[in-house]
Amino acid sequence: MRKQLVVLSLIFLLIAVIFGGYTYQQLLSPVAPPQKVDYQLEPGSSLSKVAVDLHAVGVLRNALSIKLFARLNKQSGQIQTGHYQFTEPATPEQILQRLVSGDVEKVSLTIPEGFTQAQIFDRIEQAGFGNAQKLSRLANDPEFIKSLQLDVTTLEGYLFPETYLFTPGVDETQLLTMMVTQFQSQLDKSLSARIKKLKLTPHQLVTLASIIEKETGKVEEMPLISSVFHNRLKRGIPLQTDPTVIYGIKDFDGNLTRKHLKTPTPYNTYVIRGLPPGPIASPGRAALLAAAEPATSKYLYFVSRGDGSHQFSATLKEHNRAVRKYQLQRRR
Repeated sequence: MRKQLVVLSLIFLLIAVIFGGYTYQQLLSPVAPPQKVDYQLEPGSSLSKVAVDLHAVGVLRNALSIKLFARLNKQSGQIQTGHYQFTEPATPEQILQRLVSGDVEKVSLTIPEGFTQAQIFDRIEQAGFGNAQKLSRLANDPEFIKSLQLDVTTLEGYLFPETYLFTPGVDETQLLTMMVTQFQSQLDKSLSARIKKLKLTPHQLVTLASIIEKETGKVEEMPLISSVFHNRLKRGIPLQTDPTVIYGIKDFDGNLTRKHLKTPTPYNTYVIRGLPPGPIASPGRAALLAAAEPATSKYLYFVSRGDGSHQFSATLKEHNRAVRKYQLQRRR
């Protein structure tokens, strides 16, 4: 009898060891995918479907394992949509936590300061994230613009230059919404208060900032550039800035002529007084701040030195002298 009990105990121990080993292998041991696996978790997908899909491509040893952990942790309905990539060994519980936390693969898109919306749309299309024509239609759609809580006719100037990280599959509407939201986050309370003090509307501020952005790539010069424009606006002197003229020329070929400067358009600031009707590009944070906080100066003119910096003048006589000096240097 004693011998039989020993044999039975050994059998039960063997069964327990086998069961424990099987359980560990199925539930606790990491699984290495046979190759890199890209998986798109679509909206509305159930955990059961995802488990079956991941088992089929070798991410899970069996579909039941991840569902058991989801039930134990009460996370069955918490998986996040998006694009996932599986390359490293992981346990079913680790896979579940990635799905619940939304640890998705992201792509990046960089929009430089000073890009027009047409340039932005071309960049998005070239990167494979959207269609330029569809983006253009949305950017000029009154209903869509209104949904973004903007009282403007186009999104020119309101697509904030930034490096964006997002999941693959984001559509054109989501991309533009993301960029406008980022722009709106820049107009904090201090900037809004400064705009009111200057007696500018937010749209006028963005318009002025876009001109400053196009006039100089040197952040340290932006407040001085801004002071020139503010001084001219106060005195009713035309801004006389080439970037606005260029923006108003259809199919500009790169050669700005005297005829261009004399041809009236809504953006020809040699002809019109005050600001043009809207932004001419997307200004960055530094340009927005410069437009709202110009340097204190008596400058009314500036001319390029040819090295990216500018010479500032308070009188036309000084300006003409500077123009002759730096034009002569450029000829040499």
